[in-house]
Amino acid sequence: MLLKNPNAAFTAYPTELAKVLNQETAQQSKQWLSSWPLLNPQGTPFWDMTGTAKALGIQSLWIKDESKRSDLGSFKALGAPNALINLILKHFPTLDPKKIFLGEYRDQLAEFAVVSATDGNHGRALAAAAQASGCPCTIVIHAQVSQEREEAIAAYGANMVRITGNYDKSVEEADRIAKQHGWTVVSDTSYEGYTEIPRDVMQGYGVMAAETVAQLDAQQQIPTHIILQGGVGGLAAGVFSYFWEQYGANRPMFIVVEPSQADCLYQSAIQGKPASATGSVDSVMAGLACGETSQIAWEFLQPSVDFFALIDDQDAIEAMKQLAHGEHGDTPIVGGESGVAGLALLNQLAKQDQLQAIGINSDSRVLIFNTEGATAPALFQEFTGLTAQEIVAKQVK
Repeated sequence: MLLKNPNAAFTAYPTELAKVLNQETAQQSKQWLSSWPLLNPQGTPFWDMTGTAKALGIQSLWIKDESKRSDLGSFKALGAPNALINLILKHFPTLDPKKIFLGEYRDQLAEFAVVSATDGNHGRALAAAAQASGCPCTIVIHAQVSQEREEAIAAYGANMVRITGNYDKSVEEADRIAKQHGWTVVSDTSYEGYTEIPRDVMQGYGVMAAETVAQLDAQQQIPTHIILQGGVGGLAAGVFSYFWEQYGANRPMFIVVEPSQADCLYQSAIQGKPASATGSVDSVMAGLACGETSQIAWEFLQPSVDFFALIDDQDAIEAMKQLAHGEHGDTPIVGGESGVAGLALLNQLAKQDQLQAIGINSDSRVLIFNTEGATAPALFQEFTGLTAQEIVAKQVK
């Protein structure tokens, strides 16, 4: 399903939005995070998928591969850690941000506790950052989060709390725990009265965009279309804002894709305001199984996203297989359930002969983001028939 957004504008990046998210602060975040040994110091690969582009009938298809950002396996390694650095500096302004994740202030931070709800990747990234800095960390997960994902978070020393209900219930529980103990919530979604920390999470995602612009510039290329995953909207806001500031009125066309049963951004576009999903919010794309739109993210998405789109779980599974097996002669890629949403949408539209509905033709240069690798290894192998290690071994060095 596709929905054209009548509010999308091809103008210069608005000054009011630049006060919240901007390239200068994204570059600062990049510098601060660069000292964390857990992150790949070279950034992440930028794959040119020439075979898939030819099969789709387009000029170019590029994939920014966040599976290689760190052992955490996803783009979330940039968001929660960036927010934690900013939060610590707010309370301890004399600390050197580049030394926080080197553990040099563990004694000072031993009582500075943080808590968050998660579907998996955000909580894992926060737990790892808290462990590195010395902050106590509690992570709230909901009924649909697998045991495999829970163990991956707990491996970084977090105190785990599991509740019944869905992701939105876990957000409420994290807020309750924080108030009870006087701890701080580090969430990637915003709500009334809570915007500063989600803003810093989104700004961390701008690091991806900064790297990608540099990689595009090295090839003297500019994409005509950028497709990003939905979720609560923070990723899309953090990345699209950077590209909008970079290219101004000549920005690429922006498309957001979500699971059909977790369509909060799609519904927000229909209603013209932050809205809730209408489906079960239970998707194999666990990182996108979100029921409530982030209010601060919507401020960026409403004036910039040209199309909102929905895909089914099977679309994602098929795209995982395609990337894993290097179909069309392309480099095999470890694309997780949520990571492949952009490719899944392209495949779906191509099958339905609808690529032109979002302005894609033989001259189009499309950029998508593989936002996670095999963050649930057993599930990944079940879907693709391969392990992440087998795929990496086949990649062109």
